[in-house]
Amino acid sequence: MSGLARIQRRPAPAGAGGIVHILTCGSVDDGKSTLIGRLLWDALELPDDERERVRAAARAAGAPGRLDYSLLLDGLVAEREQGITIDIAWRYLDTDKRRVVLIDSPGHDQYTRNMASGASHADAAIVLIDARHGIKRQTRRHAAILQLMGVPRVVLAVNKMDLVDWSEARFREIERDFAAAMAGLGFVEARAIPVSARNGDNVAVPSGNAPWYDGPTLVAHLESVPSRQSPDAKAFRMPVQTVLRDGQDFRGLAGTVSSGKVRVGDEVADALTGRTARIARIATMDGDLEEAAKGKAVALVLDTDLDVARGAVLAAPDALPVKARSIEGRIVWVAEQPFGAARSLLLKTTADLVPVASATITGHIELETLSLKPASQCAANDIAAISITLGRPAALDPFSELEETGTFLLADALTGATLAAGIVVTASEGGEAWAAQPAAFQLTRDMLAAGLCADLGGAEADAREFQRRAREVLRLLSAAGVAAAYEDPVVALGASLPELPEG
Repeated sequence: MSGLARIQRRPAPAGAGGIVHILTCGSVDDGKSTLIGRLLWDALELPDDERERVRAAARAAGAPGRLDYSLLLDGLVAEREQGITIDIAWRYLDTDKRRVVLIDSPGHDQYTRNMASGASHADAAIVLIDARHGIKRQTRRHAAILQLMGVPRVVLAVNKMDLVDWSEARFREIERDFAAAMAGLGFVEARAIPVSARNGDNVAVPSGNAPWYDGPTLVAHLESVPSRQSPDAKAFRMPVQTVLRDGQDFRGLAGTVSSGKVRVGDEVADALTGRTARIARIATMDGDLEEAAKGKAVALVLDTDLDVARGAVLAAPDALPVKARSIEGRIVWVAEQPFGAARSLLLKTTADLVPVASATITGHIELETLSLKPASQCAANDIAAISITLGRPAALDPFSELEETGTFLLADALTGATLAAGIVVTASEGGEAWAAQPAAFQLTRDMLAAGLCADLGGAEADAREFQRRAREVLRLLSAAGVAAAYEDPVVALGASLPELPEG
């Protein structure tokens, strides 16, 4: 089976290929779940009851020789009822050369947000299409999201080739359309492979039905796909998740190394203040380490206490992130409600939460041409360019340089609901343009009336209580470091705030 080995609870193969993360995506009914299910059926030492369940379903359908391999994947009740993938799932396959981590993402445009989340982890992507239907609008959307999230390599699995009689002419037509669509997106590699997921042709075993195709099987291709740049070669970053104390002398800055590596004795800096210290210990639950690399959860004990808390980013002093106040980014708008410039937003980074002073949509990705067109609005599943000004600096990197500290979420400041997922294209300190911005968070009567003050009426006592609650919200925001303003000038922060009568 072209090097496929049964999965067991064992270390990843020691081959030079290492571990590779592959996103799988495609439009509904293109056969993505069947493709992955076929790999699981061929490669895994499945329990007998799982195999029997699939065989029993085929017998019940009156086609005992036609197994539905997708049943091995669709674990959610809603997925089985609808026959679609909704949530992200991670599957593991070992070949003779490497471990392949398959990130199974949904195809329906309603779940674009899930697909974008999976893409942020991928080294490459498999995009499935039905040979009968060719490139669809959703295929282009998926390609644009892959480009947005920095996935460098794409393979088009042209599925259901058996339903077009393994027509070379049809495959070549799709291959040309695919190449034309991908040309402007800057992928390092984009290639097409003809497959039949249900029958296994060119999945793990070369097919005799396509003598005109002399390329690799899908599995063989995945064995050759390189991982993204080695994390050890990148600058050190560690967002601080919390500060650990033992009540005596221990003070550890806890978090997960997001890129690069660090050793005991290395100098690190707080990205926003520039203050530095040296690492005295790298503590973990399993004992101290001499070195920690990307993905390692640690507590760094410094020789000099830095006044940092959750949200700070520790970095190499000679390669600091940008103290960003202004961002040019790309987003996938995932909320059902369209973008509104007046909405109060928060920007979530790996560990920080920063108020947004202003956000402006500047363009859309046009899915037919995959080009950026001027625009000022966006709606659910739109891919857009955005300019963001922050209420205070945040430690960020361009996504093209460091993925973990180059991604963000936009959230509604009132409800906390996620509105968009995005990447940083460029980041700058902002200068005078930033200084001229109004207060970051604009608290309004409508916001309070819809939530915290929804129980109040129109009586005079209720009006005083409304004002009191507004003042308390402003005080809490100030204590959290969020610059804020309220539309009622009577309600303000500071010593000049008039005392409200009891009542």
